[in-house]
Amino acid sequence: MDDSAPRISSLPPHYTLAAHSCLLRIHYIWPGWSSSDRSPGARPMAMAGGQNMQVLSALDGAKTQRYHFTAIVVAGMGFFTDAYDLFCISLVTKLIGRIYYTVDGSPRPGSLPPHVSAAVNGVAFVGTLSGQLFFGWLGDRVGRKSVYGMTLLTMVVCSVASGLSFGRSPACVMATLCFFRFWLGFGIGGDYPLSATIMSEYANKRTRGAFVAAVFAMQGFGILAGGAVAIGVTALFRSRFPAPPYDVDPAASTPAEADLVWRIILMFGAVPAALTFYSRMKMPETARYTALVARNAERAAADMSRVLQVDIGNKEQPGAEEEATTGTEARLRGEQEEATTGPPFGLFSREFAHRHGLHLVGTASTWLLLDIAYYSQNLFQKDIFSAVGWIPAAETISALDELFHIARAQTLIALCGTVPGYWFTVAFIDIVGRFAIQAVGFLMMTAFMLGLAVPYRQWTRPGNQTGFVVMYALTFFFANFGPNATTFIVPAEIYPARLRATCHGISAASGKVGAIIGSFGFLYLAQSQDPAKTAHGYAPGIGVRNSLLLLAGCSFLGFLLTFLVPEPKGKSLEEMSRETEPGAAEP
Repeated sequence: MDDSAPRISSLPPHYTLAAHSCLLRIHYIWPGWSSSDRSPGARPMAMAGGQNMQVLSALDGAKTQRYHFTAIVVAGMGFFTDAYDLFCISLVTKLIGRIYYTVDGSPRPGSLPPHVSAAVNGVAFVGTLSGQLFFGWLGDRVGRKSVYGMTLLTMVVCSVASGLSFGRSPACVMATLCFFRFWLGFGIGGDYPLSATIMSEYANKRTRGAFVAAVFAMQGFGILAGGAVAIGVTALFRSRFPAPPYDVDPAASTPAEADLVWRIILMFGAVPAALTFYSRMKMPETARYTALVARNAERAAADMSRVLQVDIGNKEQPGAEEEATTGTEARLRGEQEEATTGPPFGLFSREFAHRHGLHLVGTASTWLLLDIAYYSQNLFQKDIFSAVGWIPAAETISALDELFHIARAQTLIALCGTVPGYWFTVAFIDIVGRFAIQAVGFLMMTAFMLGLAVPYRQWTRPGNQTGFVVMYALTFFFANFGPNATTFIVPAEIYPARLRATCHGISAASGKVGAIIGSFGFLYLAQSQDPAKTAHGYAPGIGVRNSLLLLAGCSFLGFLLTFLVPEPKGKSLEEMSRETEPGAAEP
């Protein structure tokens, strides 16, 4: 208690205890404690510390059970939806451009103007960034479970609303689409810190990395599903409404029914999220939050004993009975003892900067650099495929044919590079560790991007397209068997429980800054240096080759910054965060 606090030692003993209790409750408001910190049945830390450790030790040593896999599916389905919703927009933007922005008499099909394309592709990332910060903070204040269902419900509603973006003009349709995709991204953003934190706090220390990686790996299936749904819907409409190529009949090449195609593809993202909403709401609060933040070790033990089917002891440690002999008086005395060490350190404290400052710089910066490279390529890979001739020129095919070719190319990349990379991480992360996977992944991304960029003119010649696609797929493989997975996993393992979701949200939001830089920057940078070869409405850029060289530099910088991040393999969450050590409170 600081020197400015009222002196109450001269009061009678029972008034002294009560006054200390009131002052403590006021003093705990800022350091990150919510009303749940003194939940009914909560015990003072001085009394419950031994029981907390009992619960946490039982979780770290628990065998892998069916509930762990249930949690992976429930949490992972949110990431399945996240990936579907974020990446399916890149499939349909060319179709939307043909529908709403084709100019009569133009030799080329319509395309989204630069500012509209940037808004449609980037607005969801702005929403995601906001959601990561907000829900990460909220998850540490009121609990992970309390807000977990809100994120999924937001995704369901906004996925459907995105497909219902009607209007009298193209500008109105695009504005409505951007509005709903912002809030869709807001819900998606909340899933990042909450799903990672929940899964890491459920898991034991031997397989924690694999479990969290498996949740994140559902993104690969979401990307795959986006391509598969687009192929299926497009194939159905092509068979029912055949259309000639644009250079044969510009007006007929985009049938009126094509306006339904992109809407159906966007709305399908609501289906997997809705299917798991009930299961997500039935999940109990994590034992680590209940024990370490809400300070209710008995409730934590009961919750985990039920879902993990393991007997987590509720017995007091030796000497606990003597300490708890007088009920309310003992509770107040426990709070008075807590006052001698001060409240646990907060996010903006010197103690946090000393213990985890460089860690936060490392997790945030590596995620930022990874997403610059990852999203630059993933969102605009259709342009790269067109540049090397793997997708026919837009004027030689119809609108639905173009969507079909783009979806098929993205699905092939996901199948050959993205999905295997995720599951290689699941298989090896608890064997070789997070640091090795992330460092090697960044280095391999650097190497393959240089392999694409340096002989780029050779790759664009006829007959070399297959080799280009193989190299491109390997870049994605080592992104996912590398930093794309580990940057998600590590922030959920190295920070204290009361700040875990917040710090994960900050790291993830830094990544989304990178995604925004990548999606906006690559859109302009990858344009040809020859003004005659740029997309309609775009200024000349530095070209695909120079853009790939720039992305290779980002990947190498990510490798260097990986050395700021500790290795959590085989260690408990409390060992990594050091929150159970004496002196975990700031002086």
